[in-house]
Amino acid sequence: MNDFMMNNEMVTKYTEQAEKLFMAPTRSYAKLAMDYAEQLMSVQMEAARTYSEIGMQQARAAMDIKDTSAFQQYAEKQQTVAQDLGERVKNDAEKVVAMNQDFVNETRKLVESNVKTASETANQTVTAAKKAAKAS
Repeated sequence: MNDFMMNNEMVTKYTEQAEKLFMAPTRSYAKLAMDYAEQLMSVQMEAARTYSEIGMQQARAAMDIKDTSAFQQYAEKQQTVAQDLGERVKNDAEKVVAMNQDFVNETRKLVESNVKTASETANQTVTAAKKAAKAS
């Protein structure tokens, strides 16, 4: 085999290894991180919209108070609103915690897969080097 073909084969193998070891994992992690960021922003924006609507509803209800009876009804309703809001905040926090855990688990799987690929690639390289040494 002439030197050009040997060099070309080495460059091709190097490129394949770089793709397996660096580029593909980098793209996979970037996609995972972007998907997570997008989901997190969506949850946060929905929560902000919901909390803003609740605040506006309460402000409108306060402006409708015309007498002590209406004030008493408003005050009694505030306990329910506070409980509902507390439950919403709790549910939103649980949703974010679950998303964080999913992200961690997916990242762990990605790392494990990349370590396995790196190990297989290293073994293939060692085997190829041994064959090349024997052929010389």
